[in-house]
Amino acid sequence: MHTARGVSKKQFNRSLWGLLFISPWLIGFLVFQLYPLLASLVYSFTDFSILKKPVFIGFDNYIRMFTQDAHFWGSLKATLIYALISVPSKLIFALLIAMILNLKLKLINFFRTAYYLPSIMGGSVAIAILWRFLFMKSGIINRMLAIVGIPAIDWLGSPNVALITISLLVVWQFGSSMVLFLAGLKQIPEDLYEAGRIDGAGRIRLFFNITLPMLTPIIFFNLIMQSINALQEFTGAFVITNGGPMYATYLFGLKIYDDGFQFLKMGYASALSWVLFAIMMIFTALLFKSSNAWVHYEDGGDQQ
Repeated sequence: MHTARGVSKKQFNRSLWGLLFISPWLIGFLVFQLYPLLASLVYSFTDFSILKKPVFIGFDNYIRMFTQDAHFWGSLKATLIYALISVPSKLIFALLIAMILNLKLKLINFFRTAYYLPSIMGGSVAIAILWRFLFMKSGIINRMLAIVGIPAIDWLGSPNVALITISLLVVWQFGSSMVLFLAGLKQIPEDLYEAGRIDGAGRIRLFFNITLPMLTPIIFFNLIMQSINALQEFTGAFVITNGGPMYATYLFGLKIYDDGFQFLKMGYASALSWVLFAIMMIFTALLFKSSNAWVHYEDGGDQQ
């Protein structure tokens, strides 16, 4: 009995030390993540403008955004198109670079570092401004096109082109996805490729029958993370086009910012944020549901 009490006290002390060590993270999570999340949910049912006390209005914010807001559906459509362009482009480009960096070349570690650097700086305001200067009507891109006789393109002024232009900025930030793909490529057993070559398979067939299936867990993870990032995109649209021309690049993150901080409609902006959160959750759930059909796990995944 005495021994059991001693062990119990020892376990209690260990738990106490464990709680003490994780307390900085726990406090940060409660104060900076969970509290704002719950507060925004409450505010989404109120008329709240910072300058006056919140007034409960039920589902009015949600009803208004779906029935009266002139920019809600356009902003949502632009955001979905932006995600459809940027996410696949970014993943394909990241995989291509990862396959090149997986080759046995001289100074390969230098090239890996150099290719990763843009992802560190790509999300900054400075890079977005640089992107704006590159693609403005008298920018470097149009000057280079003029050399080969191609007329200038209004990259940022045309509603049909501007959304594609700001999508290219995100494609350039392929570093984190590329690192994951590179790690995945390193884990593919060389025996599989040797067996494929003995069977007469070429490089393209080896890629589609060995490389791509073995990378599906990495593709799955990257697809979820990059899709969430794309749906929340703000910096590029704000700095480069500010939502224009004609609201063609008025992404959902920019709309939430305008409603919350420009028009001081915090309650309405909170409701918009929760709609965006619901879209992300639905998209993620669909991806998880479909993963059994196309994601290959060497250990069988959840089926074992």
